[in-house]
Amino acid sequence: KVLAQAQKQADFALFERVKGRLLPTPEGQQLHQEIDALWRGVERVRDVSRSLAEPQTGTLRLAVSASLASFLVPRTVALLCERFPRLKSRMEILIAPIMVDALLDSSVDLGVALQPNEHPNLEPVQAWRCAFACVMPEGHRLAQLDAVRPADLRGERIVTSDPNTPYGQALMRAYGREASRLNLDLSVRSSTSACWYAQAGAGVAVVDRTVTAGQSFRGLAVRPFHSRERLAVSILRNRYRPMSAVQRAFCEVFGGVWKDAMGKD
Repeated sequence: KVLAQAQKQADFALFERVKGRLLPTPEGQQLHQEIDALWRGVERVRDVSRSLAEPQTGTLRLAVSASLASFLVPRTVALLCERFPRLKSRMEILIAPIMVDALLDSSVDLGVALQPNEHPNLEPVQAWRCAFACVMPEGHRLAQLDAVRPADLRGERIVTSDPNTPYGQALMRAYGREASRLNLDLSVRSSTSACWYAQAGAGVAVVDRTVTAGQSFRGLAVRPFHSRERLAVSILRNRYRPMSAVQRAFCEVFGGVWKDAMGKD
């Protein structure tokens, strides 16, 4: 009945009976090829829809401040790979102005930045506040303290940052009134470099806590630094570029990694 109805609607013969068997006519065979191609297309759309809903792959291009590249971002990507086994990801360590340019021209998808953003075309997806810590070689006298105060730094060679940079200015505020009494002869661009200096015995350093997350530096003692100064940490996006499922997942996973590693700062 179904074949008879289809043949009636087609208005041409789809099958012929030959020796008791139904055989497709040339017209029927041609129609079948078209229907088969159409059905394969429907199946392809269904597969793509399913993969978009529950993706196994994706691309993620990240611009990251140096402090966050030592543990927090790599740990996030590691966990993300469990959710997206075929994830393709690229991370670049960029200073703030270059990160802004990369987000604006879409050469990266997300920025994980240690410093506030003021560009009107960028917006934070998530944001946190980060305290400071003091790092020194294990066995150093300051390692005997539960926490380090600015006055405790007197007499020490301190690895710091250029006071003309936003990070260096934050450090000067963290040192407070003790800044003029401290030995600030050693200057580096990033807190990662400051930790390497301290690890090598060149001095002690006050750094943002993100760089010490995950115990990334062996042989380095880390103590809280008493200061009300805080740094802004945020995941930035181009407000005119919709986020993909992978990008949203990164933000979600990073929030969990931050909570586990940093707690309440």
